[in-house]
Parts: sequence; structure tokens; C-alpha cells
Amino acid sequence: MGICDMPDMQKTEKQRHLPLFGLPKILPFVRPYRGTVAAMITMGAASSLADAFYPLFDRYVLDHFIGERTLSGMRTFVLVYVLMIVVQQAVNYWSMCMCGSVEMRIDRDLRNAAFAHLQELSVSYYNRNSVGYIHARVMSDTGKIGELAAWRMMDMIWYLSYLIFVFVMMFLIHPPLAMWVTLLIPGAAVLVSLFQGRLADLNRQVREINAQITGRFNEGVSGARSIKVLVSDRRMKKAFLTETGRMQRTSVRAGRCSALFISSVTLLSSLALALVLWQGGMLTRERLMGIGTLSVFMSYAVSLLEPVQVMIETLAALIAIQVNIERFSGLLEEKTEVTDRADVTAVYGDSFHPRRENWEPLEGAVEFRDVTFRYPDGDENVLEHFNLQVQPGQRIAIVGETGAGKSTLVNLVCRFFEPTEGQLLIDGRDVRERSQLWLHSHIGYVQQSPYLFSGSVRDNMRYGRPEASDEQIMEALRLVSADHIAARMEKGLDTPLGEGGDQLSTGEKQLFSMARALLADPAILILDEATSSIDTVTEALLQNAVETVVRGRTSFVIAHRLSTIVRADVILAVKDGAIREQGTHEELMQRDGYYSRLYRQQFSGI
Repeated sequence: MGICDMPDMQKTEKQRHLPLFGLPKILPFVRPYRGTVAAMITMGAASSLADAFYPLFDRYVLDHFIGERTLSGMRTFVLVYVLMIVVQQAVNYWSMCMCGSVEMRIDRDLRNAAFAHLQELSVSYYNRNSVGYIHARVMSDTGKIGELAAWRMMDMIWYLSYLIFVFVMMFLIHPPLAMWVTLLIPGAAVLVSLFQGRLADLNRQVREINAQITGRFNEGVSGARSIKVLVSDRRMKKAFLTETGRMQRTSVRAGRCSALFISSVTLLSSLALALVLWQGGMLTRERLMGIGTLSVFMSYAVSLLEPVQVMIETLAALIAIQVNIERFSGLLEEKTEVTDRADVTAVYGDSFHPRRENWEPLEGAVEFRDVTFRYPDGDENVLEHFNLQVQPGQRIAIVGETGAGKSTLVNLVCRFFEPTEGQLLIDGRDVRERSQLWLHSHIGYVQQSPYLFSGSVRDNMRYGRPEASDEQIMEALRLVSADHIAARMEKGLDTPLGEGGDQLSTGEKQLFSMARALLADPAILILDEATSSIDTVTEALLQNAVETVVRGRTSFVIAHRLSTIVRADVILAVKDGAIREQGTHEELMQRDGYYSRLYRQQFSGI
């Protein structure tokens, strides 16, 4: 396999190349700072012009002070020379300050845009993509793009303008000799065109493997306890070493390809110096060129090596950053599967600019009207022509075996997905006629695996109701029998819960999650296996609280313990992704069907 060749799997991967290295994709983020960028470019060009002038000072010294053996004008020469150095360094200082400012601001804007867009994406997006995959795009890719928009652009402008100034001066001083140097430039352009595609493909593979490594690392840290219990340390280590090994091999291949690219062009640049020494030496010997002019050309020929090399490196970096731009723009272009219509947004606002003055109260009536539903990535219908009417305040229980599809109904009620056919109505109106934020603000959701945020108990409780007082927080905790947990904490409501609430047990997290949902006073309450990790004594206390809390609220209870839902107004028995039976506990027991068998098996120990 050649230095710049790729593995077969990478060659077969579907790829797309953005024009101009994908720069049009990031222009909207650069445009707000175009004034600063323009000043930055101007200062960079001015600094490069000063550098291009320095060899002319050397020529003046050789031809005037040394050639004519005089010190006439020395004071003026020194003052001009020092003044140019001072001004150039001041320009460099301000241009670097502006580069840093542009980089940090663009980084901020890119990450803000990515995070805001992630909040708008449907739940299915998070089902398809890992945390490591998303994290790499929001953090790593944006950092590379910010660096491109500031420092890489500044390097390119400085060295490009320097080369232009140098060639202009060479042609003004001695066109024939300048022409010899210019003949080598097309060779560099040919090399760029040959290497561009290969470097982009290799760097794309490096970024993808890096995202997989991030995901592996996240799993290793988040699942450390499970890894220990399952004695999977060696397996996890082997998997991680495999990914890092792939990363190392691909990165080395990309580095070798880039090194060959840079070395080839640097060789062409070195030829420029050889040509100047050859042609300029003969001209000087024949007294057709002065020593000062030869010195200028030699300085320019030597100085061309660094700009050409840095520009090639920058060009290689731009090719690599194309992959970051592709990945980031792909995130922003990801379409959400559940969106609010323009006329709905005009009335209700969007997730970040709500128009709460137009929001109606939610009573809690829910109706499934001839609903057929199939998951976006599925081939079979989960629901077919399903009908259900739920009156405000009714309790709907959903039961079934693990993996039967119990969460489908609540996903539709929460509008995480939309019916493939038919309608879902809230308070008699199609759910699509109101905004998602309006609906979500009236729903309390307690998940089977509750998530608590970093911060104190108080911070977590106020997520659904920021203005809640400490007394209201404690009352919500009391209703779910969690007040004693907060009371025994060293700092009370100020106690930090750690990342993901790791300072609490799973059962305690469920209680706190329920209290948070109740504190928001939702019209619709969803309990997804909310008592699955609570001991028998706590469950009995919680059930008494639930009886009080759900009164007057529409509630959907997904339950594994059937004893918790015998008082439900309607029980839906789900099997193989479809609703097999529905009715009250008494009605379903009399039918002696699927629900009855589930109930008897659970309590008989069968």
C-alpha cells in the first residue's frame, strides 16, 4: 500500500467534497466580524509588505555605505529602519489580538448554533447518534473551524501577500532573473492538485475514528461500574486499543502523505535559490548586476522557502479542516422529524422565543383518532388504526412485556414523534396546531432511568419551575416521600448531586425526578416505570402520594408492577408492538386474556 493510499473500507465510503474547502458553509459565522477580519487582513498585508522591504535596506547598505565608502545619510537610514520595525511590531501585536478575538467569537457562535440546533432535533436523532459522535462535532470540529477562520486565514493572507510583494519587487528590479524563479510556481500548483483529494480522504477517516474513540472513552467512564461487575475490563481495553491502533495507523499514513507533499514543494522552492545563485552569479561577474541587487535576490530566494512551505502546510490544513466543516455543516443541516408549522410559530413562538401571552391553558383531554404509526427507521407499523379517548383527569395504564412497545403511546403524546396516519388531538385540537413548547410545558415526565443535572438539589427541582420557593420544593419532595432524603443531606437543598445525580441511588433519583415533575404542576403526567427501582416500603408511600397527585391530572403510567395500576381508568395491554386489550382491571380480568395471564403470572410467581 502506498504512502497516500487508503484502506478499501475508506474508498467505498460515500464522500462529498465541498467547493473551496467548504468555506461557503462557514461564511455566515464569519460575516458578523467582517470589519475585524478586514482590518486583520489589512494589517497582515502591511506587515508582509514591511518584510518584503527589508532586503532593499540591505541593498542600500551594500551599494551606498559600503560601495561608495561613505556614512552620509546614516542617521536618517537608522531612524527610518527603526521606525519601520516599531510600526511593524505594533501592527503584528494588534493583528494577533484581533486573530485571537475572531477565533474565540467564531468558536462561541459555532457551538451556540450547534447546541441550539441540537435542542430542536427530534428524539430519534439521539437514538441514532452516540454522545461521542455529537461531542466531537460540537467541540472538536468547531475548534478547528475557528482556528481556520482566524489564524489559518491570517497565515494564508500574510504569506500570500508577501509572495506577491516579493515577485513584484523582483520583476521591478530585474525581470529576466525574476522570470527564472517564477517558472517553478506551476510545478507547486500541480503538486497541490495531485495531493488534495488524497489528503482530504485520509483526514476524513482520522476524524471519524476520533469520534469513535471519544464514544468508547465515554462508555468506559460512564459504564465503569457495569464493566467491573461484568468483568469486562480486558474486553473494553482491547476494544479501545483496537480503535486507537486504527487511529495511529491512519494518522501516520496521513502524516506521511502530508510530509511527502510538503517535501516535494520545498524541493521546488530550493531550486529557486540555486537558480538565483547560478544566473545572478554570472550577471554579477559580467558586471550586469550589482552586488546589492544580487543580495536582494538571494534574500528573496531564501525567504521564499518559508512562505511556500507554510502556505503548503496551511493548504494541507485547509484540506484537513474540510472534513470538520463537512461534519459540522452536516449537523446543522440535520432535519428534525417533528417541526412546528410557520403559522403555529407565528402565534405561539418557537423554543427560544415563546409567545406565552398567546398560550391557552391545557385541560388534559387526549384523543387518538384512527392513528397509524411507524418509526422513521422502521418497516412495520407499531400502531394501526388505533382509537382512544382520554378525558381530563383520567389515568391510563400501559402494561406489557419488556420490549413490547409500551413507550410508543407516550412518545406520541409528548410529540417526540408524529402519527404516520391519523390524528392526535389535545383538548380537541390536532397537536400540530399548537407548538411543541406549549405542549411540553404542560407535561411532567418521570423516566425509568431518570436524569438529574449537575448542581444542587434546589437547582434540579427548579428546572421545570424556576420561580419555585424552598417551601414549594420541600412540599413536592414530601408528596413523593423524598423530603427525608433532602433533610439528612449535609447542605440540605444546597447539596450538590454530582454529574447525572451520581450522589444518589437509582431509587432516590427516581423520587427526586418525580418531585421535579410534580413541582412544575403539569396537566399531563407521564410515569415511565417510575417505581421500578424503589423498595417495597417506599413504593407503598409513593403510591399514596401518587393517588393524591394524579387527581385532576391526565396521567399515563407505564408499569411493570401491575399492582400499581389496578385503579387505572383504562389499562392498555401491549404485545409485539400492538395494543391487544384495553379496559379496566376488572374487565380485563374477566376476559381471561393476555392481561389476565400477565397479572396471574406476576403474583403467582410463575
